[in-house]
Amino acid sequence: MVGTGIRRLALELRPHVERRLLLVTPLVGLAVGVLAVIYGEASGDSFSDVLFSGQDALGPLIANSDDYSVAALLLLVACKGLAYSASLAGFRGGPAFPAMFLGAAGGVAMSHLPGLPLVPGVAMGIGAMCVVMLRLPLTSVLLATLLLLSDGPAVMPLVIVAVAVAYAASARLTPAPAETPAAVPPAEGPVQASRTPAQRTVSRERGR
Repeated sequence: MVGTGIRRLALELRPHVERRLLLVTPLVGLAVGVLAVIYGEASGDSFSDVLFSGQDALGPLIANSDDYSVAALLLLVACKGLAYSASLAGFRGGPAFPAMFLGAAGGVAMSHLPGLPLVPGVAMGIGAMCVVMLRLPLTSVLLATLLLLSDGPAVMPLVIVAVAVAYAASARLTPAPAETPAAVPPAEGPVQASRTPAQRTVSRERGR
């Protein structure tokens, strides 16, 4: 649901950004900066978790997961998700690393639930978020599995289930595209071939 919300918000914002590109793009960047400041001040963690793609912060997030409280992780998912939507609408960049970082943050938060260890939680979170954002089920399974190196093969069945469920839920929650009205075919009628001058002359002679 988080990934679907991010996609739909970005699609809603994009026409408004493109209509007033020079005016709205700086405002989008300002909004991302404000979200980063809110997260940093409220959680005490680095605002770079929100500002950047997450490529460099993904490893430290998993390695230092004990330093993040559940509230900080949920706030990170909220602020990063809003910043991700705004960036997709107003800037250029790849969607893979932000999706992986958001999925990992959600997985770390889920690992606080009873019976769910950290590594399976992170793997399922990455796979689920990637498949919603990228719409590539096989690639999402491979990303989540290969990222965890030696732990990957052990958690692959869980990743496959998470990816399949997330993909089906996303397809269910995504509204169907509006159908364009079909073109009205021209009215059929007798086709009259153009007559040659000789034929017109014969016709006039017969009329006399």
